[in-house]
Amino acid sequence: MAEIAVLFVIKKIGIAVAGDTLKLAIPLFAKKTELKKVELVTALPVNMRQIKKELEIINAFLKELGMNGYKGEVVETWIRQVRRLAHDMEDVVDEFMYVVGKNKHKKSWACVKKIIKKPKPLFSLDEIATKADMINTELVELSKRLDRWTRPLSSGIYVPPTNYNSEQQLYLPGYDYSINDNELVGIDKNRQTLIESLRLEDCSLRIIAVWGMGGLGKSTLVNDIYKNEAIVSNFNCHAWLCISQSSKMHDIWQNMLKELCGEDNRGVDAENMNNRELRLELAKILRQKRYLIILDDVWLAADLLKIREVLVDNGLGSRVIITTRIEEVASIAEDGCKIRLEPLNNHDAWLLFCRKAFPKTENHMCPPELHQCGMDIVNKCGEDYIIQRKRLIRLWIAEGFIEQKGTCSLEDVAEGYLTELVRRSMIQVVARNSFNRIQCLRMHDILRELAIFQSKKESFSTVYDDTHGVVQVGSDSRRVSVLQCNSEIRSTVDPSRLRTFLAFDTSMALSSASYFIFSESKYLAVLELSGLPIETIPYSVGELFNLRYLCLNDTNVKEFPKSITKLLNLQTLSLERTQLLNFPRGFSNLKKLRHLLVWKLVDATYKSLNNWESLEPFEGLWNLKELQSLCEVRATRDFVSKLGNLSQLRSLCITYVRSSHCAQLCNSLSKMQHLTRLHIRAMNEDEVLLLDDLMLPNPLEKLDLLGQLSKGTLESPFFTTHGNELLQLELSRWVSAEPANLPGESSTNPQWRMLGGSGWI
Repeated sequence: MAEIAVLFVIKKIGIAVAGDTLKLAIPLFAKKTELKKVELVTALPVNMRQIKKELEIINAFLKELGMNGYKGEVVETWIRQVRRLAHDMEDVVDEFMYVVGKNKHKKSWACVKKIIKKPKPLFSLDEIATKADMINTELVELSKRLDRWTRPLSSGIYVPPTNYNSEQQLYLPGYDYSINDNELVGIDKNRQTLIESLRLEDCSLRIIAVWGMGGLGKSTLVNDIYKNEAIVSNFNCHAWLCISQSSKMHDIWQNMLKELCGEDNRGVDAENMNNRELRLELAKILRQKRYLIILDDVWLAADLLKIREVLVDNGLGSRVIITTRIEEVASIAEDGCKIRLEPLNNHDAWLLFCRKAFPKTENHMCPPELHQCGMDIVNKCGEDYIIQRKRLIRLWIAEGFIEQKGTCSLEDVAEGYLTELVRRSMIQVVARNSFNRIQCLRMHDILRELAIFQSKKESFSTVYDDTHGVVQVGSDSRRVSVLQCNSEIRSTVDPSRLRTFLAFDTSMALSSASYFIFSESKYLAVLELSGLPIETIPYSVGELFNLRYLCLNDTNVKEFPKSITKLLNLQTLSLERTQLLNFPRGFSNLKKLRHLLVWKLVDATYKSLNNWESLEPFEGLWNLKELQSLCEVRATRDFVSKLGNLSQLRSLCITYVRSSHCAQLCNSLSKMQHLTRLHIRAMNEDEVLLLDDLMLPNPLEKLDLLGQLSKGTLESPFFTTHGNELLQLELSRWVSAEPANLPGESSTNPQWRMLGGSGWI
């Protein structure tokens, strides 16, 4: 994974030395500086390009190391040094981009120069140039160092790559398929289905898929069938083949031939056959026999299709079973021959734990004093933490993991990656919304443990949990997730290296982390503090120049310091269920905002129209033209008239709408090409939403209209043009709870009633 850090900084340097960026930086190079540093500063772009070229070569070298399996402590140490240097260079590039961006911002505010005392700059071009020069020198030394202490790769010395299955033994359970029958739990139904698939009266070749997330026991289930003599004896020959991601087709066919021939190889020299000879010999054997072939852990549909070319349908009832995590691979199996494995239920999970943990006790009973401990272990092994799709995608974008592809938005590209992970069974879908889009997910415990292990090893991220005492977090960790914090974090984390800080322990007092987060972690890109008992944000938040994601949901924050307007890179600001509804003057400077989510809950019973309060629109809100989500914002005459400027909006929730706003609101909405979700809420029960002229250029997925509607609303141009394409429609208005009253009449006990309801239209 070291090449990821290198690739990341290569990409950033490419942006930094691009023509448009350097054009903005030229005036900075010409500014006065110490004579001895003039040359260094002017050489900065050249130095950065040289570093980029050197890192590109290093990246190619790292790839070659991975492909050829070269190992060794010296090489591993060298790779760690490369990674550290790449991280250092990433910091330098971010500093450079900040200085350039700040200079551009100053030009747009040239009239505001009359200040008594000029604040000290966060970074100077001199410092940046000095750091870049040192990194350039260190890169050259890194290359020499490797030559001094390692043998040239061209010498032919080769160390086989560490087998994943052997590494698995160190930190992952369940790698051994040789499990006794009495240890198998919760597979009876799937085993019976698989046996019936093998015994089908249909004599044509059938491909059967057993698929699901890693660790669910796919291979264990199939192995249980494969070692059953009564079942396997129905076939003339059989073979078990492990298909890895790096397997070559020649090796697969060669191993298949050896397995099928067994001891009776009839003079077949598989070792010396080419692809054509292997295929001919396999076809010859498979044409004459009823065969059973297991293809274990297939990753690519293309590999399976290639293997299928030699699988002769001889009309003898032959069967092929594949195990896979990938939905696309499983789809190649015939209908009715796909077995999807799901996690064990609580009862079966407990039985399995007891059988493994207490093999010698009577009936594998758990001792009473260990019952709670055992339950905690079983619960830890579940897919329990729910990951929200939108949140995950916004975090990916904030981290810079997503690259633009054509005209697709970053969010669409990220959702494509997420869908691919689901198709590969790397993560599990917990729920989908009414549009069948992923709503929330969870991660299998085995994959989570592997991710944590690898991330810590690569200094990518680490988990902080001091439940059982002090935790030492690597000083090079770029990302920290706090699961449990009972003491000061500062003593175990180097804040100057942090890029991401995620707090999952809502009982953690911010005092234990606030100082180093807001004062020393100046490179932070992601700050997630949802649910923490926070009331104020330090003024030093403005020093987090690199911050792209700030989430303070479910906190008691009431206001932002003026310095918040310095966060020029901020993309996502989430303040849901907080006390903050007003922003300081100058907030419209944050031009990179993509998601602005602000609302305050005032009535948890949801019995009134305005049971939550929304954002008071600030001057210039309509100039944040990269906004894709705006939820929720109050309607004002000025804002509604300029709302059409936000042409990139995909989701809009506008509240406190008056009848007098509606004509201009309809006009502004007609300019939005990308809008898919729209929520309009009237100011009160007396205001009528006059939406007779509502028209949007494209269909909506979801439309919510809360308030009294004009008679012509459902005959508006929008409904006549796009009404049939709506996926979800909610119409609500204020009516009496008394059955005798007509809709709209007053009552001493009013309530909201759904007229259209939520559902499929």
